[in-house]
Amino acid sequence: MANISRRRFLKSAAGTGMAGFAALHGMGCASFAQISAGLGEGAYGPLERAGPDLKLPPGFQYKKFSLAGSIMSDGYPVPQAHDGMAAFPMENGNIRLIRNHEVAGRPRDYPIITGVYDPLTGGGTTSLEVDPVTREVVREFTSLAGTAVNCAGGPTPWGTWLSCEEIVVGPRSGVASPHGYVFEVSAAAEEFLPPRPLKGLGRFIHEAAAVDPQTSIVYLTEDQIRAGFYRFVPEQPARNDESADLAAGGRLEMLAIDGAPKLSLNSGRTVGEVLVAKWVPIWDPDPADAAKTPASVFRQGWGQGAAMFSRIEGCFYGDRGIYFSCTHGGDVECGQIWHYQPAEADWGLLKLVFESPTPSILESPDNICVSPRGGVVITEDGEYGNSIRGLTPDGKMFDFAENVANRSELAGPTFSPDGQTLFVNIQRGPGATYAIWGPWEDGGL
Repeated sequence: MANISRRRFLKSAAGTGMAGFAALHGMGCASFAQISAGLGEGAYGPLERAGPDLKLPPGFQYKKFSLAGSIMSDGYPVPQAHDGMAAFPMENGNIRLIRNHEVAGRPRDYPIITGVYDPLTGGGTTSLEVDPVTREVVREFTSLAGTAVNCAGGPTPWGTWLSCEEIVVGPRSGVASPHGYVFEVSAAAEEFLPPRPLKGLGRFIHEAAAVDPQTSIVYLTEDQIRAGFYRFVPEQPARNDESADLAAGGRLEMLAIDGAPKLSLNSGRTVGEVLVAKWVPIWDPDPADAAKTPASVFRQGWGQGAAMFSRIEGCFYGDRGIYFSCTHGGDVECGQIWHYQPAEADWGLLKLVFESPTPSILESPDNICVSPRGGVVITEDGEYGNSIRGLTPDGKMFDFAENVANRSELAGPTFSPDGQTLFVNIQRGPGATYAIWGPWEDGGL
């Protein structure tokens, strides 16, 4: 796509229709009729109880560990509200999990560690070392502390986790430091390290992050009813096996639709539809009025014609671009899955991959990840019970797992480096992490 101009693409799309785009994009398009007829394709079979907490397909099993309140290796309790998570390879062959905790205030068991960002807030991350064979926890400790409402985030190609705060508050709200930032946590660290906010990535109601490994560009989502889709272009991207330096500055931008300023993408869209997207600058990513006006960054982009989505939550790199989920998107507000594929430095192609027509198919998609085999794993945060759904590359949705322990959301799906274990969290009741494994080759994940 790098050599295709915007004008050439628009003329090509007009002349060849969606079939022409499918050849360019490398990913088939599925109409709603095709999706309805193909429901279940890519599935592993009917779900059945694999234990007290989860229903899984035949042949799959799970292990539960790291419950909220249990004592970690550093002597502190595992925090509440397990959320976004990623898995990294360790030099000793084990797996490093870094896990967010969506805690707002300061709980009674808050770990008092020297160098916390804010002693009055209890959010942050924990880091776990897991044996890939036994799927047992070898060690776990506090790796980020003093942040607030750490919801989702995303892994980087250089071995770090971007932990995102889903709240914008300041000292006048009873905290000691400003919040609403992204923090970077090293997967190689074996102890707590004092954090610093990456202010260039914006101060807004963050949800998730995903990094394009070709450019080091960080894509960011916003969990608001009027939400923007953002990207941060770092001044010092990763080069020659060295990490990108996100703290060195860069450009924050917001997605807009070419030729359609201030377009709402919440409803009235067609599955398979492709739009040409461009980027408008956010001149002040850390506005002084953010604590008073959490939508201050969004308003900057909207004022320049950027597009609006409804509650963008999960995002993940896959199929040469970024998948992202809109929790309340769609005509019936059950959720949308979009894919943005960069074409050149200043524009790309935005495609609606899936829109749910009913909660029984998909309700309130939240965190997502792409499996090593190409399928998209989607966790739900809905009102009618929560499942893990699978989405095949050609737009077929199927059930993979169901939370039967309680009504809590599922969060933080991530595959082990070898692709054989899916780790996921049940956020509350108490929060816990699960390792799921089985015959992946038999289905769409």
